[in-house]
This record gives sequence, C-alpha cells and structure tokens, in this order.
Amino acid sequence: MEEGFYQCEANYVPLSPISFLERAAFVYEKSISVIYNDMTYTWKETHDRCVKLASALSTLGVDTGKVVATLAPNTPAHYELHFGVPMAGGILSALNTSLDPPALATTLKQLEPKVIFVDHQYTQNLIEAFKLLRAATPTPPLVVLMGGNNKKCTNMLSNTLDYNKFFSFGKPDFKIIHPNNECDPISINFTSGSTGRPKGAVYSHRAAYLNSLAVIFRYDIRKMPVFLWTVDMFRCNGWCFPWAMAALGGTNVCLREVTGQVIFDSIVTYKVTHLCGPPTILDKIASIHSCGEHDIPSKVDVIVAGPLPPLEIILKVEKFGFDVHHGYGMTEAMGPMADRLLTTHDEKENGNDELAYIRCREGTHNILMENVDVKDPDTMTSVPSDGKTIGEVMFRGNAIMLGYLKNLEGTQTAFKGGWYRTGDLGIRKPTGDIIMKDRALDSIIIEGEILSTLEIERVIRSHSSVKDVAVVGKPDNSLGETPCAFVTLKDECSLSSNDIIKFCEEKLLPRSMVPLNVYFGMLPMNSTGKVLKYVLRDKAKAIETAPCTNGR
Repeated sequence: MEEGFYQCEANYVPLSPISFLERAAFVYEKSISVIYNDMTYTWKETHDRCVKLASALSTLGVDTGKVVATLAPNTPAHYELHFGVPMAGGILSALNTSLDPPALATTLKQLEPKVIFVDHQYTQNLIEAFKLLRAATPTPPLVVLMGGNNKKCTNMLSNTLDYNKFFSFGKPDFKIIHPNNECDPISINFTSGSTGRPKGAVYSHRAAYLNSLAVIFRYDIRKMPVFLWTVDMFRCNGWCFPWAMAALGGTNVCLREVTGQVIFDSIVTYKVTHLCGPPTILDKIASIHSCGEHDIPSKVDVIVAGPLPPLEIILKVEKFGFDVHHGYGMTEAMGPMADRLLTTHDEKENGNDELAYIRCREGTHNILMENVDVKDPDTMTSVPSDGKTIGEVMFRGNAIMLGYLKNLEGTQTAFKGGWYRTGDLGIRKPTGDIIMKDRALDSIIIEGEILSTLEIERVIRSHSSVKDVAVVGKPDNSLGETPCAFVTLKDECSLSSNDIIKFCEEKLLPRSMVPLNVYFGMLPMNSTGKVLKYVLRDKAKAIETAPCTNGR
C-alpha cells in the first residue's frame, strides 16, 4: 500500500496564516483591506507594506525565534505587524495596553523581546517599566515609536527609532520566511492573571491557521466582510480575526477609541458586518438613545465573551438590529472556542425558562476543537448528562496553545491526561449542552454541595441599581462556607444589604445560594480589568458574620 505515494513539497506545505495574505494580494488585489480615519489600503498595498515591514525587522536582527512585542491600540500598523513579524521569522507578542508599569516590566523580563513597537499613547508606561527593568536587563530592547510627538520618549530612552524611519529600511523584494515546521511559534499571548501570575500562551502557525478558518465557519462569515475592530488585537491576537479577514479578503475598520456612537457611525458609513469584544461592548451600544435614527441598516453580528450584562441590555441591542453571539473560551484556546447565538426574543415569546441560564451556557464548539467534555478531574471519566453532576470542563483539538512560555510544569499540569483542563466547572444536560457553573477556584462548597457564584452574581447583577458584583465563599464553622457578596452600585443609587438579600429571595434563588453577607464598594481588579477574587476571599475571612446595614 505504501508503494507509490510519499510526502513531499508538492503535497505538503506547513500551514501558516502568512499564506492568507499572499493569496489576498492576488485574489483581492484592489479591494480595500484597511480603513483608518482618512487612510485606506488595498490588499496589494497591505501585502507590500508587510513585506517591507518584515525586511526592516530583519535588518534589526529579527529572525527565526526572535520575539517582537507591541504596545498599541487597533491601528493599521498593529494590524500589519500580525503578518510582518512572522514573515520575518519572528514571534509576535501583543501586550495588554492596560498593564501598569510593574506588570509590564515583569512581562518584558519574561519575553526578552528583540524589539518593542509602542504607540505614543503608552510611551510613559514603557518608560516607567524600563526604569524597573534596568537592574535585571542592562540592555533593553530596541523601541520603535509609532505616531504622535515622540520627543519626550526619545529623550528618556536611548535605543529608539521612529516608525517611519524604521519602515524605510525595508526592501520590497524581501524573501518571506515561511516556517519549516507548522508547529513553530507564531505568537505569545498572556492570560489575564485573574487567578494568579499571567502566563504566556504560545500559539503555533498551524493552530493560528486552523483557528482562523474555524472563526469563519463559527460565525458563518461570507467573502469580503467588513470587520469593525472593537476587540483588542492583544486579546488572543484579536481572536485570530487579523488572519481570518485576510483569508476572506475582508475590510478591517481600525479604531483607536471605541464608543457607542463610533460603533453606530462606523456601521452606517462602512456597512460593517461583524464586531467583537468584551460584554461592555453591549453596554456601549445600548447607551445610545434611539428614536429610530440609530436603527442599523442591516443585521450586524456582535460576538462577546464573558459575563453578560442584564437581559434588558441584550434585548435593547437586539432591537437596534444586532445578532448577539455569546462565546466561551480562554487565552489557551485562542479566544472563544464555543459560541451560541442568543435568540432571546424567541425564547421569551415561547416562555422558555432557559433564558435564566443564557449567561452560563456554552454553545457549539468550533469545528477545529475535536472534543469537549465535562469530566471528573481525578478519574477522567465523563460525568452523566443529567444536568446535575458537576465536573471540570475539558477539551482537546487543533486550536490549542503549544504551552506556556518558560513554564514546563504549568504546561504539563494544563495538559495532564491528554486534555486541556480549563479549571471551569460545568454540568452536561440530557440535550448534550454544557452549562458553565463556576471557576473551580471560585466555587462555594456548602455541606459538600458545590454552588455556582456565577448564578448568584447573575441574579444580583440584574438589579437595576447594581453596576457590578462578585461573590466568594466565606468560611463558616457549621456549613463549611456561605456566600458573601461584594457589590458596586450605580452612581446616585443606594441599597442596603437587606435589599440585596430580599431581591435574591424574590428571584427564587435557593436558600443556600442567598448571600448571608453583603458589602458595598469598588471591586479590586488587576491591571487587565479582572476582579481579584482571592483578595475578596481574604477580606471575607476577616470580616464579621453579620451583614452590613447599607451601602452607597
């Protein structure tokens, strides 16, 4: 059987999203690739710019395996770096622009980038981070300054280049470097650090290529879509949309700042078809007051991932003409690996009580995720599909990270048993649907029963006066733990702890899930905007059992 066939260059080419851009330059040559304010590029122009970018990087010593970091908003230059860096053989690491100087310094120390591209908005943070790095890193990376007046940064940093000058180093005939092995790294994306120190998830060319195609299938994206950049490019490489848009010859509408009005104006002006981001995008859209003038001309798919806002926000966004998708995923899975279209209008009309669980349910996993299951983490057996038995959500497939940067032990733990262990708890219904219950670290255990803090938070967050909430377990001598709620109220609103408790009871939360303690104030968050529940757990341990009387 083996005689007469073999693997060779004719029938095997290492997968890489670089090929999407090369094809786009030919197939969609004159179509618009990027729009930014008054600036537009065609796909041929974007390809040529990325080739010059790769060439310029090579003159600075960026080649196979070298890391190039970015600290920038969603600008055309940041988009081009998603191709230019791997075309030079380098590894891109787009950094969270919300990182404070200490966190940025720690990240740069771990990355050891050859070059860092920084937008003028974030030069001060970089200067402060470099001050902290001096002792550990005598020779900081070369800094390429993008946009704005960079005199201050140039004066305070010795090793800098202006972006335009840097770009002039590039040659149009540079020979693109394709990976020899499709499993070579293409990028490094850092986790949010909500449960500990951020970890660098390393993506391969193969996984980036396949997940870009999975994105297209998952959201049924047609040729030449118009994508509005409301999701940060530093979040899992923009959920792989930079590469997916090249595969389809779509148009990228880049944004420096995102507001509800900008979203509506962009949709009308550019005929946007898709946009993505955290659930706060829905709040921004809903904040626009409609008298009919803000109804969008055609359906727009908006994909969000994370805890959703109250149902009335979703319904208002739908009324404007958006189709809302809710994704579930994480950095290690290159962004949302599952998705569900929130057909809330239909469910409400049919009186379907599943609406109550719409925030927790995982949708259909993408075509490149081979298996998704809920398992007993010790025995690795699947839990029964009874809608009751709680296990850990696990998956495996072709859109998973290679592992954690410089952290073999963390990688081995994450992949123990041949599955990626999410650390999320869930149940499987008889229909096969998975309902997310909680993070394993955040769940509350009362007399051996696991309670979901997500469900308690969902109920409290639906109160019209509540802006945000986090629930943690408080040690209890007789029960083991009891729910303790920390609540942030909206401006000019006032509630007592008894108001919150009564509201939970009226919403028919089981008695064991009604918080015994409610405290008011701002929630502690890290520099990426994630609630630090371990801080709240420590606070809950130290406070008295009796609930406080009121808050503002």
